[in-house]
Amino acid sequence: MTRPADLRAWIARTESLGELQHVSGAHWNQEIGAISEINYRRKPSAALLFDDIAGYPRGHRVLTGSLSNSRRMAMTLGLDPTLDTAGLVQALRGKPREWEINAPQFEPTVVKSGPILENVVKAGDVDLTRFPAPFWHEHDGGRYIGTGVAIITSDPDTERINVGAYRVMIQENGRSCTVNAEAGKQGRAQYERWFAKSGKAPVMASFGHDPLLLMVAGTEVPNTISEYAYAGAMVGQKLDVVRGEVTGLPMPAGAEIVVEGWLRPDRMMVEGPFGEWTGYYSGSLRPVPLIEIERVYYRNNPIILGAPPGKPPNDYSYMRALLKSAMIQDELSKVGVRDVRGVWAHETGGGRLLIAVSIKQRFCGHSRQAGYITAQCQAAAYMNRFVIVVDDDVDPMNLEEVMWAVCTRCEPSDDIEIMRKSWGSKVDPLLMNPAAPYNTRALIDACRPFEKIDTFPRVAESSPEQVRETVAKWKDLFADPRFPLPESVIPSSAVSRKD
Repeated sequence: MTRPADLRAWIARTESLGELQHVSGAHWNQEIGAISEINYRRKPSAALLFDDIAGYPRGHRVLTGSLSNSRRMAMTLGLDPTLDTAGLVQALRGKPREWEINAPQFEPTVVKSGPILENVVKAGDVDLTRFPAPFWHEHDGGRYIGTGVAIITSDPDTERINVGAYRVMIQENGRSCTVNAEAGKQGRAQYERWFAKSGKAPVMASFGHDPLLLMVAGTEVPNTISEYAYAGAMVGQKLDVVRGEVTGLPMPAGAEIVVEGWLRPDRMMVEGPFGEWTGYYSGSLRPVPLIEIERVYYRNNPIILGAPPGKPPNDYSYMRALLKSAMIQDELSKVGVRDVRGVWAHETGGGRLLIAVSIKQRFCGHSRQAGYITAQCQAAAYMNRFVIVVDDDVDPMNLEEVMWAVCTRCEPSDDIEIMRKSWGSKVDPLLMNPAAPYNTRALIDACRPFEKIDTFPRVAESSPEQVRETVAKWKDLFADPRFPLPESVIPSSAVSRKD
């Protein structure tokens, strides 16, 4: 059985769940971006489908907020859409390792045709402004058609296909576009190897597809595995792909808009600034590669998958937090870190900058081991800034609890370690030297000192059992809608305070 990477089927499923809002008449210039930004701050947020966009025919649409809550994340992964975030975290335990192992069985199926071939435009007639690419933020340097993007590249030696998410800005009045891939990213490494071997690199960019591809393109899939195969393993079905006429690269058969062409080392342009996931604008001080577009493929009435970053929470901060947390916990288990009870890459840090790890301490140095390995494991190595390790009585998803542990169990002179010259990024607002994008990260040991673990003062709060019994007995009191009781107040039976 195969599954087309089809955004329209995803939208239909989302609408059937009551998770979709239609927006008619918004302008592509900042208004779509502003509406989307406000939507991300709703709890829960909706998926928004924009139509009747100013200056464009009805049916030329933009979707935002695709993966910004637990119901749509679960639905996209083929899981129970009634799961909340805590339930999703439990459902995803062990899944990344399973996906990695099973991925070779889910290499995509190459088909001869698909909806993406409904319209084909050749070089000379290319105009990307025919699509309603938003001008997302007030101070952006241009229109970014590629935010929920999937950039498709290949390795010149192994032919391994990579699908990455690197921002794409329209250039030259719509005749071309730039791709901004950071140093260390797999797609960039591949096209640089093509430059060295052939003087040019084949490339595709998909601007509308099943959000499943946005998930895999925006996370650190092991570099021996194609994201197409990994995505297939995630849902237990192979994806359908069609080969391009010019480069032969595979594009999603059900994609909405795809450009195909070449990157060359001597064809570069400055792009940006652009409002990035750190919450600040960043621009390329150095020019980035320009796609020489040979073909544009698009469906009738195409839909752009928008995933604009910005100050968290943004379009994909929830998705990144959820998936990276699962991947980091699996990596810690894979390398043998004992008794990891939970990991959460907090949305406030864009799912990268702040990672909390909860462990059951078993030996002296256990907490430092967990912190150091978390800081540099593949899933977390790119641009994290703080790793906080807490005891198993602290919920790593609850930032108030995490910071309580920092305030009461961390002695700054002894329990904060600094790692220098780690993998940073040009989008880092603190970056001093763009030519050397290192970052520094702090490992904060907010666990009870192991040598005092049995004598450390007991926590002054009711037991989880007493809280649950009290809420059940006084349910009318605590059900008053004027004073809602957060779910986090009722502890899980798996969490108990140290007596």
